[in-house]
Order: sequence, then C-alpha cells, then structure tokens
Amino acid sequence: MINMGKNLIQQARGKGGPTYRSPSHRFRGWAKHNMNGDSTLKGFVVDLIDCPGHSAPLAHARYENGEECLLLAPEGLKVGKELMSGNEAAISTGNILPLKNIPKGTSIYNIESQPGDGGKFVRSSGVTAKLISKSEKKAIVQLPSKKKKEFDLKCRACIGILAGGGRVDKPFVKAGNKFHAMKAKNKLYPSVSAGSMNAVDHPFGNSRSLRKSKAKPVSRNAPPGRKVGMISPRRTGRAKGKK
Repeated sequence: MINMGKNLIQQARGKGGPTYRSPSHRFRGWAKHNMNGDSTLKGFVVDLIDCPGHSAPLAHARYENGEECLLLAPEGLKVGKELMSGNEAAISTGNILPLKNIPKGTSIYNIESQPGDGGKFVRSSGVTAKLISKSEKKAIVQLPSKKKKEFDLKCRACIGILAGGGRVDKPFVKAGNKFHAMKAKNKLYPSVSAGSMNAVDHPFGNSRSLRKSKAKPVSRNAPPGRKVGMISPRRTGRAKGKK
C-alpha cells in the first residue's frame, strides 16, 4: 500500500476546486497607492470599507484630478478627512510620499518595492515600519519583523500605523469558530501533519512504528506529488569528520 499512488493535499489544491479557490468575487478591489507622479494632489476619504481580501480596513479615496482608489486605512482615519499625495504632501496620517521626503523615525506602511508599483510591504492590520536612515541612493527601513531592508528613495509609502490592530488578540475559544473563520477565506482547516496520516494518504504516513515520518531527500525536479520533505538539500549523508 505504501508504494501506491496517493492524493496529496497539494495535488488537490493545484486542481483548482472550490475548496481551495480564493473567494475573489467578494473582494472589493486592489488596495494600492494612486497613480500620481511628482505633483502634489489633494483628496478626501469617501468611505471606509471592509474587504474579505484584506486584514486591514480599506479607505475609498477621491483626488482632485478625478482619480479614485482604495487605500489601506491607517489608525485615526475617518470619512471626510483630507488626504495628500506627492512630493510636497504634509507628514500627516494617510498621506503618500516618496521615501526621500519622509523624515527619519517616521512610522510608515504599504511601502513600494519598485517605484510606482502601488505598495508591496507592510500591509497587514496593526503593523507599521520605521524609516531608520537615508543615503544618497537608498533608504533603510525597519520592517515589523525587525529586519532592515533597503528601498529606492523614489519608492512611496503611506504615513501612519495600519488600522485593525489587536485583530489576532481575540481568542477563537473553540474549534468551530476557527472552522467558520477559515471557511470564509477558503483556507484548509484543520491542518493535519503528514506523519499522522495513514500510509495510503501520504508518503510519510503510517502508524506501524513510533517514527512519525520518513522524510527523504527529494530532487528539485521531482513531480509535485512527490515533492515533500527535504526538497533539494544542499548536501546529504553524514558530514565528513563527524561521528
């Protein structure tokens, strides 16, 4: 039975069935910076929106040039608040500026990876990053993980701390609540380890010994159904000089 074919979770996920498909039809849209260049634009918040595709609330913003976009809402933002975007924007919550014009020590979020991409870093609810230092070409930002990363000075970021902090502090209390929360986002729950499965369900699964898994080195070119365990290790076998 061990050598027979097995339907693994990653195989079922790749098939694209409704169990694993993201409910994108319920998403409200892309949350990213406006398409503004160097000029400074003024706008205001039209509405605050809850989107299943984002952990933080979204702000529907409308700028004076007629452009409308969805922004990740910071703490303290409210409907009707004035927003600014551009080089001359004030250092105020919700405003969008390039890193070269943001003072050191400022709390920022939704930082662009490349200038003009709309924001890729620091987008989860309740998080913030801090601009530590700037040189002639790069800006160094401390991410929420305390890791320091370099960004182009032309990359834009939003001022403030993302709203929705404390979202993960409330306990689920019982498994049923967690089940329904995960089902709303089409996430697999509960997650079962490979070693606890039966032999027919996974290459690592059996209950005939105390050994919970049979992880073996797997080639990088192995098919998706076999790519489990140690994938393409740098080396195998006992290290030379060690007993």
